[in-house]
Amino acid sequence: MEKGPAHIEMERLLTAAFAPTHLAVINDSAKHHGHSGDDGSGESHFTVEIESAAFAGVSRLMRQRMVNKALGDIPGTRVHALAIKASAPGE
Repeated sequence: MEKGPAHIEMERLLTAAFAPTHLAVINDSAKHHGHSGDDGSGESHFTVEIESAAFAGVSRLMRQRMVNKALGDIPGTRVHALAIKASAPGE
């Protein structure tokens, strides 16, 4: 599957904000075709797996907030659902 504009922008923003040692932005939209939030764009549901030293000593909730802040208006406006799996190296 080809990466769409939201996918590419999420990768760019997360790389700039966190210098991750691992980053996977996974488009789950096909699994949700026809469900609530599927706007037909093919970019409605994503999972982000990110590992960064920036998350060391930070709670799970704060990590979620950090990722959402880095993504700006993408979650909730351009992307309906975003699952975040954020960790520090060695976790």
